Amino acid sequence: MTKLIAEIGWNHMGDMTLAKDMIWAAKESGADFAKFQTWSVDRLKPGVWDTDGRRQIYENAELDLDKHFDLKNYCDEVGIGFMSSVFSIEDAKLLKNVVTDYVKIPSFESRNSKLISYCKDNFDKLLISTGTSSWNEVRESVRHLSCGKFVLLHCVSSYPCNLDIVNLPRIDSLKNIGCGIAGYSDHTQGIEASVLSLGYGVDYIEKHFTIDNDLPGRDNKFAILPKDMKRLSEYIKISNKVMDSKGSDFQECELDSRNNYTGRFNG
Repeated sequence: MTKLIAEIGWNHMGDMTLAKDMIWAAKESGADFAKFQTWSVDRLKPGVWDTDGRRQIYENAELDLDKHFDLKNYCDEVGIGFMSSVFSIEDAKLLKNVVTDYVKIPSFESRNSKLISYCKDNFDKLLISTGTSSWNEVRESVRHLSCGKFVLLHCVSSYPCNLDIVNLPRIDSLKNIGCGIAGYSDHTQGIEASVLSLGYGVDYIEKHFTIDNDLPGRDNKFAILPKDMKRLSEYIKISNKVMDSKGSDFQECELDSRNNYTGRFNG
């Protein structure tokens, strides 16, 4: 069954009440996980984010250990999985204190062999977005990971991503590396690309999520709202039904038609 991840990320902008409102909305909208991001501004290198406003976002939205525990406990309380992305080994060490089942490796760190190795030894399952990585780089990144330990998520690291570059057929290629399992981290606006990815049998879909597109921060503007997450959740339920294999023969529900309607006209 396809799992649905609500990528809250930094959309809360450090407001823990807002973060919990988003968790609750994600749960009510049918998401299986509420996902955040784990980093420390103290270790942020100089870059374009120093002049485009992102450093301030990083500073406001940084989650310390206590905030991680607060969000994890609230997820447990309302009944939704907690997950976070890590950008360095130090981030992963912090997250390990909170949860050890799932960890997300973002696209930009999908070639970070040291981080992947650390996460392999300290978390049960790695979700690895593959945006910005070549085919050979993806293969190399998971070379030492066993089946069932990781899931490769198809991703195009463009925010937002135009529909004409979504490249969903790449999901089938990732399944060849990922032991038949793959997912989709969708950066398009709307849910159409995610719905279409269900035809590729994805095991996970990740969508940026908010409760208000007018909230401050860059990602709130293109994240989907609860009503859209709910629609996507309903499509997943439908997909799970129509994609459930019943074999190659006719089904029992067709017996009456087979026995009583075949050859009903002479000639």
